[in-house]
Amino acid sequence: MKQLKSFPENFFWGAASAANQCEGAWQAEGKGVSISDVMTNGTHKEPRRITPVIDEDRYFYPSHEAVDFYHHYQEDIALCKEMGFNIFRMSVNWTRIFPNGNESEPNEAGLAFYDRVFAELKAAGIEPLVTIYHNENPFALTQECNGWADRRCIDYYLNFCRVLFERYKDVVKYWIPFNEINCLTTKLGNWNHAGILNEGTEFFTDQVDNPNLRFAALHHQFVASARAVKLGKAINPDFQFGTMICHITVYPLTCNPDDVLMTQQEDLMRNCFSGDVQVKGVYPYYIKRYFERHGIEFEITQQDLKELREGTVDFYSFSYYMSNCISSDPASAQVSGNVMGGAKNPYLTATEWDWQIDPKGLRYTLNHIYDRYGIPVMVTENGLGARDTLTADGKIHDAYRIDYLRQHIEQMRLAIDDGVELIGYTPWSTMDLVSVSTGEMEKRYGFIYVDKDNEGRGDLKRYRKDSFFWYKKVIETNGEDLD
Repeated sequence: MKQLKSFPENFFWGAASAANQCEGAWQAEGKGVSISDVMTNGTHKEPRRITPVIDEDRYFYPSHEAVDFYHHYQEDIALCKEMGFNIFRMSVNWTRIFPNGNESEPNEAGLAFYDRVFAELKAAGIEPLVTIYHNENPFALTQECNGWADRRCIDYYLNFCRVLFERYKDVVKYWIPFNEINCLTTKLGNWNHAGILNEGTEFFTDQVDNPNLRFAALHHQFVASARAVKLGKAINPDFQFGTMICHITVYPLTCNPDDVLMTQQEDLMRNCFSGDVQVKGVYPYYIKRYFERHGIEFEITQQDLKELREGTVDFYSFSYYMSNCISSDPASAQVSGNVMGGAKNPYLTATEWDWQIDPKGLRYTLNHIYDRYGIPVMVTENGLGARDTLTADGKIHDAYRIDYLRQHIEQMRLAIDDGVELIGYTPWSTMDLVSVSTGEMEKRYGFIYVDKDNEGRGDLKRYRKDSFFWYKKVIETNGEDLD
């Protein structure tokens, strides 16, 4: 048999982070309040609260300090260099640059922080991959106009983008306008992905939903993304922009045609719709019919449609943690997952948080994406959340994480051998972070252990996990040595 194709020589190896989950310093040097700053902690069984009025006497807000990347960025980037990263996925906190989101002039102190971060990355030989909007809507815009439900957010966001593009036109090449933009196809996306807070919403996992507002918000983000692409390329034609999709790969539980049709509809709605708009520049036929069937109406102008066609992205990036099954049988056993759950797949195991582990699904997904779009692909999130134990001698033995990542990297190489143009891999996450879904620290993903618990206790000291040294070897050998 012919030898498998290897990872390309210029392949991007790194890992990912997000400002709202790692930076902390929530009031430092003029930073405003973001939507993440008004979310309490929670657990797998107790949902996070959204508190419009911050009450630190009653609740713990994990993003306020997070893992304090703001004051540890030099140490953290040095550890990234030690692992051999040539790319680092990060995000810029909107409220660090525009505290309320609607100012005309930026906060220079906030920009100065990112100046230092980018300088540190450059010195380490690491390319920044910057997510412009990663669950960091200014809370003031929620109060002013219910977030992205209002078209005004497009111009506010473009002002933010213009400052970033002009300031960093010679520093950053790769940009992602919106993180997991397709989460707005679900009601859970209202808050984190659009800053929408409908009356009656108290808990993150049980939000009051208005589909008209939610899909209007998604449309506004599509338009904002397209305008950002056009604006960015006018400032620097070498800029590269990508979509970022929360890809929840789905299989029919059985060969019952009802299961197959339901799976097809779910895949189109959750996984394909947003990619079709951002890559192809058009609203697909099936979503138009979906809106008609469900009575969903919002404003789409001819100018909007023109801009969507003109502002398509250059690469496709996505998160992949798990897959789900779809069943027409309401009595089928269920599992949870990232954004949405589904029917339990009897051929897969699952994590403690009930996310099914499916490495082969990543190969399937990569082929599915590349067949549909034919543009370069990055896996920008992939990882295992687990309870890691710090030993008395400062070690973290996370063989389970190594095994998870190894299997997924093996499937990535098979996808490359299939012909997929896979250009990068930034697993979740660089260091341990605050979990978005639960607000926990114990659900750890990082290569770097951070000493902090669910209640905010700990000295924030960094420790290299076993997976740190394993991934270093993977990068050194360009994916050849996975043992």
